[in-house]
Amino acid sequence: MKYVPKQPRGGINVSDTHPLVEAGTLIAGLGAIFAVIAVVLVFLVEIALYFVPPEKEAALFRDWLPDDLVTVAPDDDRLTGTQRLVDRLAFHWADSPYEFRVEIDDSSVSNAMAFPGGLIVVTRGLLDQVESENELAFVLGHELGHYRNRDHLRALGRGIVLSLFFTATTGADVSNLGITVADLALRSFSRKQETAADEFGLELVYTQYGHVDEAWRLFERWDDGDDSLTDILTYLSTHPQPGDRIEELEALADRRAWPRQGEVAQLPW
Repeated sequence: MKYVPKQPRGGINVSDTHPLVEAGTLIAGLGAIFAVIAVVLVFLVEIALYFVPPEKEAALFRDWLPDDLVTVAPDDDRLTGTQRLVDRLAFHWADSPYEFRVEIDDSSVSNAMAFPGGLIVVTRGLLDQVESENELAFVLGHELGHYRNRDHLRALGRGIVLSLFFTATTGADVSNLGITVADLALRSFSRKQETAADEFGLELVYTQYGHVDEAWRLFERWDDGDDSLTDILTYLSTHPQPGDRIEELEALADRRAWPRQGEVAQLPW
């Protein structure tokens, strides 16, 4: 039998699958791989940071400030008064390893944040919203609760991993971007972390004043829509919903038999 060579069939080196489908499959696969790597890295970095001694943490971040922070003048009465209130509240945390420092962000939005090393940032917008020292004390006590549970270091781990991914994928010098990403990660905690910080903050308020009157009054006003939507949404981007939060705080006060009526202190400015 004589062999008769044949031409290969057309398109033999072309996949039957549409190129867009192949590209989508490749992207999805790579995305899944990166996601798994990110989760593992976050877990490992969070564990490593959690065991960093607070004294070492304070030394590393002693002079650090967020890139977008515009501080008020050092002799501002609000800065002095807020720092003194933080010191009074922290006094009731007997084994606190931190020396807390307060900075006021000269921003009209309402927010308060806990950063590594004991830095608490409160915005001018939030100080404009609070109407009593008791309201402000709970906000500050909540941030102290994050330090007690070292939530800020867990969040910093997420920021470090995100920075590494930006570096790996862009190949650019993102040293400044790394701080910004970490900064953003530090402004977001889980619901469980927020609840635990609320509980510690309310305990500090009770210990300081002997009651919890007006501790959550700011959130009651926001829940009633008494303040601007911008203020509410900004604070909610990093904190729980006011309505749910109020119910949990009221239930906690009832369980601990903390008086919900008492003398309310005026703001020191």
